[in-house]
Amino acid sequence: MWSYDRHLQYPVNIKTPNPALAKVIISQYGGPDGELAASLRYLSQRFGMPDKKSKAILNDIGTEECVP
Repeated sequence: MWSYDRHLQYPVNIKTPNPALAKVIISQYGGPDGELAASLRYLSQRFGMPDKKSKAILNDIGTEECVP
């Protein structure tokens, strides 16, 4: 039913790895101040909002934060 092909959409050719830069990039995605943390904060705050418009705005912001 499903076919999973493990390949990149755009091929990457790394000539010289830079571990320090990789650490900074990973911290921006998954660290405490990263994109994922911000997204989860918006999505969790949406449940406490009293009106539908505020919930919709926080939902939209939270889902946009998730997308790289």
